[in-house]
Amino acid sequence: MKGTLIVLGITALAFGGAATLGTMAHVRWGICPAWEGSWGGGSGVVALHEVPDVVGRYLAAYGDPDLVVGEIMEFSNHFYVEVREKGTGRGAIELLVLRDGSVRPEPGPNMMWNAKYGHRGMMGFRRDGSGAMLLTPAAALSVAQAYLDRSSPGLAVGDEAEAFYGYYTIHTLRNGEIAGMLSVHGATGEVWVHTWHGTFLGMAGEE
Repeated sequence: MKGTLIVLGITALAFGGAATLGTMAHVRWGICPAWEGSWGGGSGVVALHEVPDVVGRYLAAYGDPDLVVGEIMEFSNHFYVEVREKGTGRGAIELLVLRDGSVRPEPGPNMMWNAKYGHRGMMGFRRDGSGAMLLTPAAALSVAQAYLDRSSPGLAVGDEAEAFYGYYTIHTLRNGEIAGMLSVHGATGEVWVHTWHGTFLGMAGEE
C-alpha cells in the first residue's frame, strides 16, 4: 500500500514559551517507505485489547528492553501506538498496527524528524541524537493552534504536546472529542498533519 504525504510547514522560533510565526508555507509530496512493506507479519483480525501483546512481541524483536507501550488509539484505518522509553518516560517511536496484526513504523515525523530512532541527520534536526528542541511544549501547542485556525477552523489542539526526540505529537479535537493528530518540529515549528489515520474510534492506555 502506498500513501501520499502532504506536509504543510510553518516557521517558528520560541523564546520564553512564545512562538514567532512566519508566513511561508510549503507542500512536500512523496511516497513514504513505511508503506512499501510490512513489519511483523500479521495473522487474523486484531482487536484493541490485543494490541499491547502484538506490539510487545514487535518490541521484543526490536531488541531494546527500555521501550514500552504507552498510549494506544484505534482509528478506522489501523491502531496508533505510542512507544516510550521506560527510563526517561519520553516518547521514543510511533507505530501503526494494521487489522491483520502487522506492525509498521508510522510514516512522517516518526521516520523523518526522530533524532534518536529515525533517519538521523535529515530534515534539519540535531545530529547528536539528543532531540534537543527550541520550542517548549506550550509553544508547540501555540504553533499547532495557529496552524489549525488558518487551515481547519473548528479544530483545536489537545492539552498536551507529547515530546519525542526532535518533535512533538499533539491530538486535535473537534467539539472536545479527538479528531486526529499532528506533529510540530521542535526546532523549526513545521507542522505535519497525520492524514493517514481515518476516523478516531477509541483509546486504551494512557491519555
